[in-house]
Amino acid sequence: MAIPKGPQAFPRSEYLRRLTAVKEAMKKRDVEALVVTTSANITYLTGYTSKSAYIPQGLIVELSKEEPTFFTRRMDAPAAIHQMFVDRGRIFGYPEDLIANPERDGFDVIIEFLHEKRLATRGIGLELGYLAARTAEKFKTRAPDAKLVDFTNMVSWIRGVKSDLEIALMREAAVIADAGMLRAREVIRPGVKEADAAAEIISTLVRGADGKSGTELASFFLCASPRTSTCHIPWSDDSFRPGSQVNLEFGGVRHGYVSALMRTVSIGKPSDRVRALHEAEVAGLDAALAVVKPGASCGDVAVAFNSTLEKHGFRKESRCGYAIGIEWTEPTASLKVGDPTILKPNMTFHLMLGNWVDEDLGYVISETFRVTETGVETFSKLPREIIVI
Repeated sequence: MAIPKGPQAFPRSEYLRRLTAVKEAMKKRDVEALVVTTSANITYLTGYTSKSAYIPQGLIVELSKEEPTFFTRRMDAPAAIHQMFVDRGRIFGYPEDLIANPERDGFDVIIEFLHEKRLATRGIGLELGYLAARTAEKFKTRAPDAKLVDFTNMVSWIRGVKSDLEIALMREAAVIADAGMLRAREVIRPGVKEADAAAEIISTLVRGADGKSGTELASFFLCASPRTSTCHIPWSDDSFRPGSQVNLEFGGVRHGYVSALMRTVSIGKPSDRVRALHEAEVAGLDAALAVVKPGASCGDVAVAFNSTLEKHGFRKESRCGYAIGIEWTEPTASLKVGDPTILKPNMTFHLMLGNWVDEDLGYVISETFRVTETGVETFSKLPREIIVI
């Protein structure tokens, strides 16, 4: 029995709209066929969220075809048939003998397809920034007559401005993130193992909220004392103790779309230094959000935050945010001083104000927001406070 099409996250018209935008960019760069290899961009153009990017795969967008063509490992092809809006006749699984094969792999199959369709002498777009040097060289040697055009991050920039349908999914993801943080408030207690608390929070992120399941687990970080001076540590074998601080960063996920959230938890009264840093960060957060509107730049947002933070006697070395959407971070705009990217309605960002000052002082708070026609909408409904337990 053939695998059926699954429920689609978006209507067909939404995917065709996105493909039209990509094709317009292709025309401007004289690209007849675009080979998309990054998983987030494949998700954006087809709805595919299966985790198969550890092996060669490629979505071929042709100017002359309404739907793209997808090549992946044979065992992953049914997932593509199930998840993608694309007709099953345009999804191909290459044989298992190309896995861990030092001579040939899935990219050879993609190049052969380009030759078969007489595209190997035309303009071919590649996401060269994400291809191994050996793979890029393979395209050059096996398609010597093609004009290879670097399309790195071109699709990522297109997906930076979300549709209303995408915004709706990110709002759903934010409700899930809020539910996870509320669960954290309930389960973080002295004597509770970090792993047990993480399990409860993650369970909530998967179960979802308001009748909407979490469709994936994004990055999950639980940095508890004495590890609060760093950012990307998961839970440990330790248990929480009176006086412990816990810095949390996670997100809700709906069909690949992420709404991220960070909050600081204190078991007992927070120290004066943490309290002072919190007040400075919240003041900076408010100042940053006040600047957000169409026409302002990412750099303007960062300047507003940093200048306010410095007035309170603190500095933040890392950027204060980045574009967010599919797979947490979009590799495009950053909320940092000097970034000239102009804000447009329905751009979305994670205003990430984690600040790791010294080896004994770290603190986190964040908001995922969208740019509106006149200002800003933050997705989380939780108060901007230290969660004191």
